[in-house]
Amino acid sequence: MQAGAQSERVDAAAALRDATFTGLIALGLLLPLIGFETSVNGSNELILTTRWPLLAALVAVTAAGRFVYSFALAPWLANRARRPARAQPAAWPGYLAKLFVPFAIGFVVVYPLLVFLTAGSGGALKWIDNFGVQILIYVMLGWGLNIVVGLAGLLDLGYVAFYAVGAYSCALLAKTFGLSFWIVLPLAGILSSFWGILLGFPVLRLRGDYLAIVTLAFGEIIRLILINWVALTNGYAGISGIPRPTFFGIPFNADDDGFAARFGLEFSPLYRVIFLYYVILALALVTCFVTVRLRRLPIGRAWEALREDEIACRALGINTTNTKLTAFAMGAMFAGFAGSFFAARQGFISPESFTFLESATILSIVVLGGMGSQIGVAIAAVVMIGGTEIMRDLDFLKEIFGPTFDPTQYRMLLFGLAMVVIMIWRPRGLIATREPSVFLKERKSIAADLIGEGHG
Repeated sequence: MQAGAQSERVDAAAALRDATFTGLIALGLLLPLIGFETSVNGSNELILTTRWPLLAALVAVTAAGRFVYSFALAPWLANRARRPARAQPAAWPGYLAKLFVPFAIGFVVVYPLLVFLTAGSGGALKWIDNFGVQILIYVMLGWGLNIVVGLAGLLDLGYVAFYAVGAYSCALLAKTFGLSFWIVLPLAGILSSFWGILLGFPVLRLRGDYLAIVTLAFGEIIRLILINWVALTNGYAGISGIPRPTFFGIPFNADDDGFAARFGLEFSPLYRVIFLYYVILALALVTCFVTVRLRRLPIGRAWEALREDEIACRALGINTTNTKLTAFAMGAMFAGFAGSFFAARQGFISPESFTFLESATILSIVVLGGMGSQIGVAIAAVVMIGGTEIMRDLDFLKEIFGPTFDPTQYRMLLFGLAMVVIMIWRPRGLIATREPSVFLKERKSIAADLIGEGHG
């Protein structure tokens, strides 16, 4: 008993020593970055101000996290590694399928109703538009990238390029030819899919880090084209005045032929926001439905075979060229749909909306949720994007850390922290399964048959 207590005291002392050492390192690193800030006073003079409360809070959080890891998490992980691995239950994929139904019902019915009951009409406009619609856009993008990364195993760091192609295709077609959103939506998806095939050809022989570098370069090439092709894209100024989606030709404006006047309602921008919410929700559910169906088709099984082992995939006679091209094309098509909706929703787009940070955010959602998992990607998008939007309303933190404190500046820090925790706790993501999508109906062994007949 005394030996056990002494062991606990030694572990606690070692954890406290690790936490102190980590806190000193964090203090040294964050002191020049967080502790001091330059600002301009009323006389346009550059002055140096301090942010000691924020610095102390970050150092304390870092030291506390290290203490929890050393004292509790590290021993638990060590004991878990020594235990024999347990096989996943066979009903796990069906369990995930059952999770998706309440998740979808929550977004279709529960979330809008809950927003109206708790926030009223004024708050509903903000929570449905800035929260619900924004989350669903990233859910759709995550599901599209999940085809390339999660199913086919192709690391794509330039996925935002297809998002940009869809957005600019929608803007240019709508403004130049006067086409409605419902016509340019499929055209934007087709054009993005075409660019996905163009990206697929140069990377057919590449894997791993080399594939990631090429896709990253492709994303930067598209962004630079959008900036420098001023005659077509208007450069940094972007494209404004993009036509908004209509409800069977009825616009959501205050005119006599608008949606509110047609149905005898008082004009409110909330109608357009609710309409956009259900449009992106329908697009996201279509993306999920098509992906799930494709996984059960031969092309979906070819994607999973390519992900597991490309050499064995070729040995089985699978055409890896067509498999890779279809993965890039399908993923790019859904990104084009999302980009088209983004352009029509905003009414304005510019190259600043399609930076590498967007690709990193979408890839983070896929990795955190679990590569290959539809429900996992959706949950990760809700947590990561929803958490970012909630941080915009944390005004009480300005009273603690000063009026210049902006919580949204630290969202990438939260992204990194979440990825570290998830990679330690669940290396394959929140909800990850690498089991095949299709099983044989009978999986009995010859020995079991002989024993059952009494020949054992």
